[in-house]
Amino acid sequence: MRIRSARPDEAELLTAIALRAKAYWGYDEAFMAACREELSLDAAAVERASTLVAEEGGRVLGFAVLSGAPPSGELDLLYVEPDRIGRGVGRALFEEVRDRARALGLRRFTVDADPNAEPFYLAMGAVRIGSTPSGSIPGRELPLLAVELGP
Repeated sequence: MRIRSARPDEAELLTAIALRAKAYWGYDEAFMAACREELSLDAAAVERASTLVAEEGGRVLGFAVLSGAPPSGELDLLYVEPDRIGRGVGRALFEEVRDRARALGLRRFTVDADPNAEPFYLAMGAVRIGSTPSGSIPGRELPLLAVELGP
């Protein structure tokens, strides 16, 4: 498996991965419809942020999107194909995001995590610092996590 920068022409593929990965947690159709816009990428979004993909044998297995400017940023999206969840793809992407964030001069980045993904981020060294409103489901709160990168 290798991690590389995403290409703008992969935006539709990355959106499909995000939707499949979110649905993996058993959310119903109404929930998924409400999240669709928030999980959708276009070519400009891929170019605007630091967008990484994990690829093996020509197949994209997952992706991550890091945005922001020193001193802080956000891990906007990190999704893995459902058949690869629990097989190290998310860990590899997260570690590359952490390295990329340091290289960009970030001292910290935050994550608005799906509640089902919070244990993964905590295992990766994130700390819960509060909660934040969902961008797509009114009244829903998401765990707000931070990853400290130091000076």
